[in-house]
Amino acid sequence: MFSRFRIVYFILLVSVGLSACASFGWTPATPTPLPPTFTPIPPTPTPPPLAATVNGEWITQAEFEAEVERYRAAQQAQGQEASLEAASAAVLDDLVAQVLLAQAAREGGFEITEADLNSRLEALASQAGGAEALSKWQSAHGYTEESFRSALKRAAEAAWMRDKIIAAVPTTADQVHARQILTYNEETARKAAEQLAGGASFVELAALYDPVTGGDLGWFPRGYLLEPKLEEVAFALQAGQYSEVIASEVGFHILYVVERDAQRPLSPDAYSIFQQRALQAWLEQERTKAIIVLSP
Repeated sequence: MFSRFRIVYFILLVSVGLSACASFGWTPATPTPLPPTFTPIPPTPTPPPLAATVNGEWITQAEFEAEVERYRAAQQAQGQEASLEAASAAVLDDLVAQVLLAQAAREGGFEITEADLNSRLEALASQAGGAEALSKWQSAHGYTEESFRSALKRAAEAAWMRDKIIAAVPTTADQVHARQILTYNEETARKAAEQLAGGASFVELAALYDPVTGGDLGWFPRGYLLEPKLEEVAFALQAGQYSEVIASEVGFHILYVVERDAQRPLSPDAYSIFQQRALQAWLEQERTKAIIVLSP
């Protein structure tokens, strides 16, 4: 999934028989000297067939097609089937994301030297069972030695930038610990609300509707629950308060806030979700600023 290309320069040498010209009495004109500040402009290499460019950086068609094949093979190995259209869209999105991350890493001062790259290759070879085993793996997965080195380099750059982005995500957040009474028809929920208004214990009532968990939702920050409406109500309550009946696509809820903590550490699951969102938000922002050209 990494752009790779080979630039070949063709040099045309033209020999002119000046001595023959001189025999006809013609003398070549003296060339006008170039100004001291003149710098020859190198020829622009002709690009190979491209799938896209990202801020001028190539994603070749060969690379793209090889990645699509690897993607579909991986899906099949997991017992899933990906259409060519779906696989192409997923791979192109991933390639663009990797290029954007790698470019930002370079701009941020990250540099992977040839020595670093060689060390990584040696480590991979050791894990694979030797250089020959790694070479066979590369061939089996559509890589040349050159394209694999390019892939490894971009992967390292993209990973560095990814880690920098997700490391900035706070590990604590304002959170509530809540319970709920969940019913699947409004009439039952209204009866539960009447019982609460009459002095019934929320904890005991919730256990009747959910004997397994007692309706315990645990701790959660804003942006964690699948139903934003429930979060909005939960964070509007103080500890010890319960809500009115709330209708959602799942059913009818009554929420009760057990306690709150403005700086509670995020659970591993919540932290992972917030990291993924931070990365996605960064990529979406970079895409709006980038010049991305897709080949027809």
